[in-house]
Amino acid sequence: MLTRRHLLQATTALLASQAMPAWTAAPALIRRPIPSSGEMLPVIGMGSSRTFDETDTPDNLQRLQQVLDLFFEMGGTLLDSSPMYGRAETVLGTLLASVPTRYKPFAATKVWTWGEQEGIEQMQASSAKMGVPVFDLMQIHNLRDWQVHLRTLQAWKEQGKVRYIGITTSHQRNHPELEKILREQTLDFVQFSYNIDNRLAEERLLPIAADRGIATLINRPFQKGKLFRKSKNQPLPAVARDLGCESWAQLYLKFILAHPAVTNIIPATGKVKHMRDNMNANAGPVPDQYQREEILRVYQAL
Repeated sequence: MLTRRHLLQATTALLASQAMPAWTAAPALIRRPIPSSGEMLPVIGMGSSRTFDETDTPDNLQRLQQVLDLFFEMGGTLLDSSPMYGRAETVLGTLLASVPTRYKPFAATKVWTWGEQEGIEQMQASSAKMGVPVFDLMQIHNLRDWQVHLRTLQAWKEQGKVRYIGITTSHQRNHPELEKILREQTLDFVQFSYNIDNRLAEERLLPIAADRGIATLINRPFQKGKLFRKSKNQPLPAVARDLGCESWAQLYLKFILAHPAVTNIIPATGKVKHMRDNMNANAGPVPDQYQREEILRVYQAL
């Protein structure tokens, strides 16, 4: 449930995000701060699970290069990957080498193994695969051996080997342990699943992150396609027009953004048309409490 404090924070962030120079007619990107530093991030990022796990054939690379280029052209910065995602890190590294230098990726990946030395070697391998000497964000994937890797990441952050550190899960069974970690450890980011059909994070994870000053990355914003199966062939509600949404994807993303404790959402796609659709949610109004409740009412009635 959104509190008055949360609504005030959301309103302030929205007004700031919509401020733009008088000389440009382009809509301003919605940005939110990383609490531990104040650095601002565009709220729509890009995941790479499954979508960038491709062989490096010319056709695949050309298609995914177009997806990545459009992401940057439309103002995206945060890219999220993992050694768990097959060839995704390698493919991203190949494509990032061709991205114009005017674009500044916020590169994030994860450590997903057991043991201190194994974790160090895996992170070094990720750096080589993606061509990223210093990751903006390194996360412990699905809490695996988190006590060991957290010590390494804390040391690496002090040494300037990573800029931010975090932890992730995509599984509800991990929530109790994750809550304990968030309350007791110092972290910059936490990543978990949250969407209009799976709102469990509203109960504890999002409030804890807000109270502890931890940025949130939201994965599975479309519940692995379940949301689209439910709204297929259904007309958009009137609230979509008020929010500047031209698709269900944009409306589902705006619903997530309506929670002020959300920092960044990382939908994954390997198609240009879907990337354009996702990125169009990175501008325009953010739902107020009434609009958010209306989106939820419409969805539940489908």
